[in-house]
Amino acid sequence: MNTVKVRNIVIGEGIPKIIVPIVGKTREEILAAAKSFEGVRLDIVEWRVDWYDDIFDPDKVLETSKALREALGDTPILFTFRTSKEGGEKAIEPDDYAGLNIAAAASGYVDMVDVEAFTGDDVVKKIIEGAHKHGVKVVASNHDFGKTPDKDDLVGRLTKMQELGADIPKIAVMPKSKKDVLTLLSATEEFATNIADRPIITMSMAGTGLISRLCGECFGSAATFGAVGKVSAPGQMDAAGLDTILNLIHSSM
Repeated sequence: MNTVKVRNIVIGEGIPKIIVPIVGKTREEILAAAKSFEGVRLDIVEWRVDWYDDIFDPDKVLETSKALREALGDTPILFTFRTSKEGGEKAIEPDDYAGLNIAAAASGYVDMVDVEAFTGDDVVKKIIEGAHKHGVKVVASNHDFGKTPDKDDLVGRLTKMQELGADIPKIAVMPKSKKDVLTLLSATEEFATNIADRPIITMSMAGTGLISRLCGECFGSAATFGAVGKVSAPGQMDAAGLDTILNLIHSSM
């Protein structure tokens, strides 16, 4: 399987990488969150820009992106506008969504962008091509806060993301039962073993799905999300505790 390198981090080998979100509404909150990460073991910071009050002001987005880049040093930044239809804070038109992500990639301040895989093939391909033109990696994502689709559906969604050319397919689903968590893990293992030629990220959300955030190395998920302060999705645990557990599992495999 191919790995994905962003700055000094290689996704797809070794211990699953820890991604910590920033969900500040103002530039001051965003930079304060970045400062709070000092001394915390993490690999990637996800800037959830749909939380940002000034996200539709291009100049302010550029200024804050630059300031965040300076604050985080060499830590990779994942730029994510999570739309309201997939659990995010704001709605956005597809053309504006594409423009925002491509502008972020062109800025030189972010290392990865997240594109919701079922926004429409033309829009998704446009973002992927635009990001790749500037040397920025793409996470193609899908979030289902209502249910866990069946195994074949999950595998099919991940396959679609790979076929679209994303560097890392990602899927997050909501379990209604413990069996739903097993469905997500089984789909992860099948895709990672038989289909994937690149790293993938999968998770089952909420407390019921917590185990899926911890055992990625066992089933084939290459990264997981942990919180420092405010969480960005149900089921995220503290990044420091997450790091301890991931290392314990890795050392026992």
